[in-house]
Amino acid sequence: MTFSTLGLSPKVLAAVEASGYTTPTPIQAEAIPHVLERRDVLGIAQTGTGKTASFVLPMITLLEQGRARARMPRTLILEPTRELAAQVEENFNKYGQNHKLNVALLIGGVSFNDQEKKLDRGVDVLIATPGRLLDHCERGKLLMTGVEILVIDEADRMLDMGFIPDIERIAKLIPFTRQTLFFSATMPSEIQRLADTFLSNPVRIEVAKPATTAKTVTQRFVHTGRESFDKRETLRELIRGAVDLKNAIIFCNRKRDVAVLARSLEKHGFSVGALHGDMDQRARMATLDAFKNNRLTLLVASDVAARGLDIPDVSHVFNYDIPTHADDYVHRIGRTGRAGRSGAAMTLVAPADKKYLAAIEKLTGDDIEWIGEPAAPTDEAAPAARRGRKSEEPRAERKPRTSRSGAARKAEPTVAEASESTPVATEPVEAEALQPKAEPASASRRQDAPPRRERERERERDRPARQDRRDRNEPDDKVIGLGDHVPQFLLRPVRLPSSSS
Repeated sequence: MTFSTLGLSPKVLAAVEASGYTTPTPIQAEAIPHVLERRDVLGIAQTGTGKTASFVLPMITLLEQGRARARMPRTLILEPTRELAAQVEENFNKYGQNHKLNVALLIGGVSFNDQEKKLDRGVDVLIATPGRLLDHCERGKLLMTGVEILVIDEADRMLDMGFIPDIERIAKLIPFTRQTLFFSATMPSEIQRLADTFLSNPVRIEVAKPATTAKTVTQRFVHTGRESFDKRETLRELIRGAVDLKNAIIFCNRKRDVAVLARSLEKHGFSVGALHGDMDQRARMATLDAFKNNRLTLLVASDVAARGLDIPDVSHVFNYDIPTHADDYVHRIGRTGRAGRSGAAMTLVAPADKKYLAAIEKLTGDDIEWIGEPAAPTDEAAPAARRGRKSEEPRAERKPRTSRSGAARKAEPTVAEASESTPVATEPVEAEALQPKAEPASASRRQDAPPRRERERERERDRPARQDRRDRNEPDDKVIGLGDHVPQFLLRPVRLPSSSS
């Protein structure tokens, strides 16, 4: 099957041929004809299978007819991150090179004024993140009543980032007669509910089971220690020993770890850059552009780079931290092995990562090879030694503790001491030894003493009753009103009006 059999316009086919593509991927082959028929589409495909082109190409064909009006976009594409939105804009510029389409990108970190100028000229394709789009709508700079096609891309990532309420608000601003294209790599129950709400009689296209990994990616788990320096050392060894490593993305769970790891790798002589959500937009785009153009070999990133980024020739992916959500593992390793190429993904597993590892194995169902041996269990006495504890006697050799005071125990000799101290065993001594030992006075007092609550109740009963003010020879008359402190203005004589008879 070729692109010419899918019903695309000649201009679009010429742009696809100029880009070097001849055969569509499975998701493209199945989705493009239904999009051209104006059907709602629910597309489920693993990452790296060409989902973006499956809606970009037919949208360009449909937009050949019609004209954009000021502040009223004809189509809307929602993306979870700025990088994905910018990438979709690049696809429209590449495949729409034979068309005069106005494409606007609404993302954070860019001036509102520049974006408003593009909206005023009229927009055929509006690509936006949900937050910035709602900002423009609330400012009154954007009308959504002219949207004909709505695309919700990476819906599962939208769910993870908390954008679902924003998407529901946006959907209420768009006519219900729109065509909706819904794409996701995984399909949890919440995403299925969302699809049922937004789509009308959709065509379900599922080219692979949800949350499956690409077969072109060789996966390996690597045992490592629990300390940070152990993990960094293991990562450096893997990078140096990797076969055919052209470039690699290294994923961390936390933003601060991204910066720390990038500085560590740079210190050891690697060509490395950092990418995370706290960076300003210009620095993020500059770092990503340097990595795409091979000016950087390694890219240390958070999950902001895990979804949808199309960097075709990434040879390796390293999970410095095992993802806490199993779905993120599928997206991370999907950055390599794209478009039929082979790739390698290695995940560092510390002793505390067992539950996350079990979730990944359960989700993917893959039998993944291990490298190295698990760390040996630590000695039980080691934590006590690190805390400065002294060695203790075994429990069997400890002397039993009694309820008697230390002074009483010291005053009472043991049987052996009594026998050694008495030279002759006379009858009085034997009789005295046979008598029961008297308990200390403190113990007898504790036994005879009433419980604590009863003692408190007795003290309350014995306490004299609280005296009232009247019993303390205090004046019985109470001060009413202001007393002796009367303001002067109240003492002035009041003239009464004369009564006219």
